[in-house]
Amino acid sequence: MATTMSNRSRSAALVATAGALALAACSGGSGAAGGAAPTVGGQVKGTLNILVSSSAGSDAGFQAVNKAFQAANPGVQVSFSAIPNEDYNQARASRLTAGSADIVVAFPREVPSYVPASNAGDDARLADSGGFLDLSGQSFLSAFNPTVLKATTYKGKNYTVPTGLSYYTGMFYNKKIFQQNGISVPTTWDELVTACEALKAKGVTPLGIAGKDSAGVMTLGVVQGLYPSADAKTALAKGLYDGQTKLDDGTQEEVLQRVQTLYGFAEPNFAGVNYATMTADFVAGKFAMMPDGTWNTTTLQKAGGSNLDFGYVPLPSSDTAGDNASLGGKVELSLAIPANAKNPDAAVAWMDFFTKHYDLFDDQAGFAPAVQGAKSNAFYSGVEKYTQQFQAAWDTIWIANTKAGPNATVPFNWAGISPMGGADAAGAAQAAQKDWSAGLAK
Repeated sequence: MATTMSNRSRSAALVATAGALALAACSGGSGAAGGAAPTVGGQVKGTLNILVSSSAGSDAGFQAVNKAFQAANPGVQVSFSAIPNEDYNQARASRLTAGSADIVVAFPREVPSYVPASNAGDDARLADSGGFLDLSGQSFLSAFNPTVLKATTYKGKNYTVPTGLSYYTGMFYNKKIFQQNGISVPTTWDELVTACEALKAKGVTPLGIAGKDSAGVMTLGVVQGLYPSADAKTALAKGLYDGQTKLDDGTQEEVLQRVQTLYGFAEPNFAGVNYATMTADFVAGKFAMMPDGTWNTTTLQKAGGSNLDFGYVPLPSSDTAGDNASLGGKVELSLAIPANAKNPDAAVAWMDFFTKHYDLFDDQAGFAPAVQGAKSNAFYSGVEKYTQQFQAAWDTIWIANTKAGPNATVPFNWAGISPMGGADAAGAAQAAQKDWSAGLAK
């Protein structure tokens, strides 16, 4: 699935890494803690240590850039480490403490005033303590989509370089199955339900869901249509933290009601299906639609070849077509320079080279491009009308309350709905509200 670290792995390592991150911000190195990164220019040399979380596509893309960068800068030796996602936080903490990383994966997020400061992430704490060099004003940043840069800004500064985007509030659909059964691409909730009912009546399974991996992604698609703007999502988050908005009332419960409806159109026993099986079944034509992220595009293309003709559209969860006109997503691996980096000059030069030769990376990684005008997988031309302005998905706006119970983490309790759990939508919403209220009281 996505190449970035999961929220679960971040949370698990938070306590272990916090001390190391603070030490890293205060330790030595040629970059001044909290200061500006050196500007691009001049000859660079020495060892450049790059540490990223691993995924096959992005690893290959980074290696392609590294090879070309070394050829253009023969005085530099790139030492590249790709660490499994579940081990990345610990590895990064160790390397930061030792001052042996020049480029790392990071994504500091601001904590809104209505969220207790205790919920701030480790990357935010590191940025606040001066642990990253400020990249604001670097010439290469002008190559990026301005709405993407805005989404990655932390307290008015650019500490990171985005490597690409993933959109995941939509669904893949099999064009051949649609055509054979006279189905048009749905743009509203009623149209989606009608399409699912028509397919089911003809013996075609409408939806594929990987209960073990992707049901939560589908829920984010439902949230996107019912809360279609950043302002709507922010108001929802603030209302929940203020205690004025309830998870078992109004549109909040409607999210789960619509998730329950979609569960009813999914393949049998989907709760036990994993991501790889769901993907293979879609390629095999076992169902018509698959709520998923664009990170799966290259896998589908390679596995299906010329036999699979598919498209990708927003999951139309709203009754109003205009609310379903945009895809929500996130910035994938974003790269920062630690303040104690031993070779910040080479790190900045590498970032500049990465931006100017972005195609080397993205030809392998397969992300939706973050750089304006970059060549990309032809697939993304088909979704361009849904992505002209970058829209952050709900999970990149929402900050979980660590004091709330497990039913309110997302906070939409999709896992509590049968067959994923033991309740209907109303019961799952009530369980979420109970856990959420308990967290606010602590």
